[in-house]
Amino acid sequence: MSSEEDCRLKLIKSRIREFPDFPKKGILFKDICPILKDPGALTAVTSMFEEHVREKFQQVDLVVGLDARGFLFGPILAQRIGVGFVLVRKKGKLAGPTISVAYDLEYGKAEAEIQVDAVSPGQKVILIDDLLATGGTLYAACALMHQQQAEVLGCLVVVELKDLNGAEKLKPHPVYSLLQY
Repeated sequence: MSSEEDCRLKLIKSRIREFPDFPKKGILFKDICPILKDPGALTAVTSMFEEHVREKFQQVDLVVGLDARGFLFGPILAQRIGVGFVLVRKKGKLAGPTISVAYDLEYGKAEAEIQVDAVSPGQKVILIDDLLATGGTLYAACALMHQQQAEVLGCLVVVELKDLNGAEKLKPHPVYSLLQY
């Protein structure tokens, strides 16, 4: 790791806050909001994602952001690499025809959906979110991409909670995380 990378990671890590027992008792919530408030930290996150994507993937057609924090980093990354951005939302939040997938969260159940015309068969996509815990949300997004016959190149997250083994659930799709706890 270069000293520049190390400095960027230290800056990003310094902007992660922890809130115990949120959204329910026993969960230590990693809050990325201070990253968004700090232009340097936001630039560091986006630059590291961009560098990774440019180094690892020859062609990317779309960046797919997960509701809701994937919406914060995804459009910036998409703009930087010159591709479109697509939303994966919680059930009932998108207009028009949609497809959905049910999944388990570490603290409950949910459904994710995408508009049926958002991704075309054969498109190469990168999925992005703020945090990987058990992998339920990203797994559901991968399932939606497979239903649309898109190729999932990989998943990007700011924070990965290693003890919850979310990356295992996402195999064979590679996961790139900036910080691991």
